[in-house]
Amino acid sequence: MKFEKITIIGAGNMGGAIVNGLLSSGYIQASGISVSDRKKKLLDQNEEKGVNVFEDNLEAAKDAQLIILAVKPYHIESVINELKPILGSDKVLISIVAGVGLDDLEEMTGVEMPIFRVMPNTAISIQESMTCISANGNTAEHQDAVKFLFDQLGETVLIQEELMAAATVLASCGTAFALRYVRAAMQGGVEMGFGAEVAQFITAQTVKGAVKLILDTGNHPEREIDKVTTPRGITITGINEMEHKGFSSSVIQGLIASFNKVEKG
Repeated sequence: MKFEKITIIGAGNMGGAIVNGLLSSGYIQASGISVSDRKKKLLDQNEEKGVNVFEDNLEAAKDAQLIILAVKPYHIESVINELKPILGSDKVLISIVAGVGLDDLEEMTGVEMPIFRVMPNTAISIQESMTCISANGNTAEHQDAVKFLFDQLGETVLIQEELMAAATVLASCGTAFALRYVRAAMQGGVEMGFGAEVAQFITAQTVKGAVKLILDTGNHPEREIDKVTTPRGITITGINEMEHKGFSSSVIQGLIASFNKVEKG
């Protein structure tokens, strides 16, 4: 099964990134995508791409096979209430809203229908997202189709819903955490004498290469670290100084702080 009519409610950063990813992947033509949002600027941007745009959520979603909710958590209940007249077993609902569980979504919809929680990151716009997927009990026949869709937009993993908060932090927030390292390394490069653009290029390519080593080999990071940390060498000196300043501890504490924020709502 392939979804031929997709509606995205909310055209902000993540909703817009999904639109871009879908179009870039060739999974669906622009004419098969509908977007709803209250902001005219966002609608205009999507209309320029050939996407169908609406200010009315119900109108946008009435003919859709798949509805993706990409709104703020405090808007989701009112949005679902607007969509209730068309919700049913003939449609698939996907929520990318952090902190709103499957039980909550089932209660809000009030009907038996396939519901998924999906947590991508903004790299979905360039088909490089790490997307985590969980589902309710009505989704067996749709699970492969949902996974296939997001496989076109990066990598996917099916997880239990109780891990969705952790997935939000590790995969979605993780983009910002990784980029903060890149920024810090750039600043160090500038202090050592590089121009900002060159420092950014060197840092970004170095991080890309390091990550590809792990993905291609499956090696533990420490195995690759050991290859460049010679006795009394400059690499181990730098690593030890970072660890003395709490590098690993700060990363872990930041992840846990974000996780606790998601859990508490």
